Amino acid sequence: MPPSNQKALVLHEIGTPLRLETNRPVPSPDQDQVLVKVHVAGLNPHDQKSRDLGLFVQNLLPAVLSNDVVGVVVEAGSSVSDFKLGDRIVGQANWVKESPQSGLQEYAVLDAEHASHIPDSVSNDEAATLPTNTLAPVVALFEPSKLGFVAPWAAEGDYNRDTILVIGGASACGKFATQFTKLAGIGRIVVLGGDEAELKGFGATKVLSRFGEAEEVRARIQAAVGDDLRFVLDCVNAPEQQHIGINALSLTSGGKLARLRRTGTIQTELVREGAKYELVDIFGSSFEYPDLCKPFWKALPEYLVARKIRPLASRVIDGLDSEAVNKALDDYRDGRKVLKANVHVS
Repeated sequence: MPPSNQKALVLHEIGTPLRLETNRPVPSPDQDQVLVKVHVAGLNPHDQKSRDLGLFVQNLLPAVLSNDVVGVVVEAGSSVSDFKLGDRIVGQANWVKESPQSGLQEYAVLDAEHASHIPDSVSNDEAATLPTNTLAPVVALFEPSKLGFVAPWAAEGDYNRDTILVIGGASACGKFATQFTKLAGIGRIVVLGGDEAELKGFGATKVLSRFGEAEEVRARIQAAVGDDLRFVLDCVNAPEQQHIGINALSLTSGGKLARLRRTGTIQTELVREGAKYELVDIFGSSFEYPDLCKPFWKALPEYLVARKIRPLASRVIDGLDSEAVNKALDDYRDGRKVLKANVHVS
């Protein structure tokens, strides 16, 4: 039986540190939800923007952060059939008032259809690297209104002759994007930035250095893709640098650039004359695209067991340590190169 109250790290005011509370109510699951005892809460760059800028939580204060939640089921709603007490699961938390789903608390509720069983071969820390950083490329690649490839858990697509450019191969999103493009059967997967051996192990056919003058990088990409490129997924750049991907697209046919970052302005003076492109904004939320993402959560355990999707490395913060968690968010704010931080809540 879960307790009535719990510890949590809470954001009370935008731009202030998270603070430890010891008497926050434990939420109760609705009929299609489960209550989990949280073992790991994964941090991501957007959590820093939530704390400092109010991203996603401006109207939800006081708020608990972390959308990557790993835990053990301690209570299940009346309509839940896929999970039972004691199951180890991973899911994405939604942004809702009072933050019942967020990870930086001892107990959280998760929507059963937006969560997965964790195979025995996958650790809690590995599972916590999955939700946010898989869902962004899942939406970018497989949502019909985005890049529009057929989701491999729905049907087999014929993409052996297609080429895609993934920008930001060193990022967690870029690493998972590379794996999903391989899973989709895309024939030529060109990745800009990141470790060549690691990315080729994930399925990249060509890994390019991101360093050098803009024209050098453009020529490097052009040599790899020619005039055939119709699909770009930019996992890292702000709009001010998105001309890199735009200029890689075919001048003959044009194409789409899917982007995670949209705040800012494209430097149109740096875009090639005659460029034909469509910008596609990506929001990696399971709840925004349920028809796509619910089947993904069901398919995920099989992909993990088969190592068709491989979790990433992380570092550990022990306990709901407000100083350590705020420091991890500061690292994101200050642009330090760090591994994803997983908070061991219990």
